[in-house]
Amino acid sequence: MRFISFMLAGFLLVMASGWETDFDNAKKQAEKEHKLILLNFSGSDWCIPCIRLRKEVFENTVFKTFADSNLVLLNADFPRLKKNKLSKDLQKKNDKLAEKYNTQGSFPMTLLLDAKGQVIKSWEGYPNLTAEQFTGLLKGFVNARK
Repeated sequence: MRFISFMLAGFLLVMASGWETDFDNAKKQAEKEHKLILLNFSGSDWCIPCIRLRKEVFENTVFKTFADSNLVLLNADFPRLKKNKLSKDLQKKNDKLAEKYNTQGSFPMTLLLDAKGQVIKSWEGYPNLTAEQFTGLLKGFVNARK
């Protein structure tokens, strides 16, 4: 039971920490603010590498500070536990994103997109980088587009 509570708390933390769940809103925000979109496909309540990526990279202060100024964060979650079930509307939106960007069903899958939704870079699985290294890669892409 503790594990399930921990997982739910982690999922809620991701959602409460500035992660968008609507692709159209993310694109509008990215265009308006001249930012790139970081799209993360996760299985918040079952995918151990997804949980590790969130905890070790996305919750890291270095990443969060950089992301706040340079990225629109978008999460497409695919939880399995009944109690974490998404609304039908959100599930449909996430399925549509997966059909376009994650046809193999990889978890985690992280993509860097421009404001139009074009893929700049993708990472399949856990990227095996520290938060500082991952953020450094993202900085390179952001700076190259300025």
